[in-house]
Amino acid sequence: MRQPLRYPWLNFDVDEVSAPAIVVRVDVTETRAEVPAHRHRKGQLVFALGGGVTCHVPSGLWMVPPHCGVWIPGDMEHSNMATANARIFFVYIEPGAADLPDQCCTLSISPLLRELIIELSDGAQDDQARDELLTRTLLTELPRMPVQQLHLPISSEPRLRRIAEALAQDPADRSTLAEWANRVALSESSLARLVVKETGLSFGRWRQQLHLIVAIRELASGASVQQVSGDLGYESVTAFITMFKKALGKPPAKYLSSVHRSGQGLPRSSARWPGDSRRQRR
Repeated sequence: MRQPLRYPWLNFDVDEVSAPAIVVRVDVTETRAEVPAHRHRKGQLVFALGGGVTCHVPSGLWMVPPHCGVWIPGDMEHSNMATANARIFFVYIEPGAADLPDQCCTLSISPLLRELIIELSDGAQDDQARDELLTRTLLTELPRMPVQQLHLPISSEPRLRRIAEALAQDPADRSTLAEWANRVALSESSLARLVVKETGLSFGRWRQQLHLIVAIRELASGASVQQVSGDLGYESVTAFITMFKKALGKPPAKYLSSVHRSGQGLPRSSARWPGDSRRQRR
C-alpha cells in the first residue's frame, strides 16, 4: 500500500522561489509513499538520511540508499517512491547555480555535505548571511561527490519495458531468458541482443542490477537479509550474499554500515531556504 508523499506546505511550487538552493525535509510514516511523475525547472537532489528512495525517470530506475543522493536534472520527468519510515531531503537547485551533470546519477554524500543539507533544512535559525554561506558551500561540494553504480537502465523499447515492469512487480520471478523471449514473441538470441543493445548489460546482469536495487531499498527500510533473500527468489541466504558481495564489494551488512550515519539528534524541521537572496549567474 502506498500513500502520496506530502510536502510540509500546501500548494508548494519550488519553481516560484528565487534562490540558488532550496532544502526540503519530508518524514515518511509507516506506509510507503510516492510522488507521482512530474517535472520542474530546477534540478533536484533526492537524499535519504534513513530508509530508501527509488527514483523513476524515462531512462531507468535510480536507487537512493541511506546517505546517498540521486541527482535529477531540471525539466526531466521523474517520480519518487520512499520506503516506510524514510527520512528524505529534497534539494532543489537553480539551473546554472552548480556544475552538475545533465544526466541522472547516484552520488555518495559526504559527512560535510550531509550536515549542510540538514542545517539548511532547519527552520529554527534566522541568519540570512550564514544561510548564504552554507548554500555556497553546498553548491561547491555537491559536484565533487563520487558516483555510485545503483542504476537500472530501462529502455523505451516496449518489450523491454514490459519485462522491466513485470520484474519490478515480482523480482522473485526466475523465468529464464528463453521463457521471457517466448512471452514477448522473440527468439532467445534476439532478446539477448536487444537487452545488450538497449541497456549495455546482459540479461542476467540487468536482472541482477534490479535485485540489487530492490535489496538495498528493502534492507535500508529494516528488512532482514533472510527476508530479502527469500523475496528475491534466492535458494539460500548464502547465494544472495555472494551475489551482493560480488556486485558491490561487500556483504549487505557491511555495505549498509559503510554508508549509514546515525540520524539521531536531528532538529525537528521541515524546510528552509535563504530568504529572497539571489545568486548572480556567470
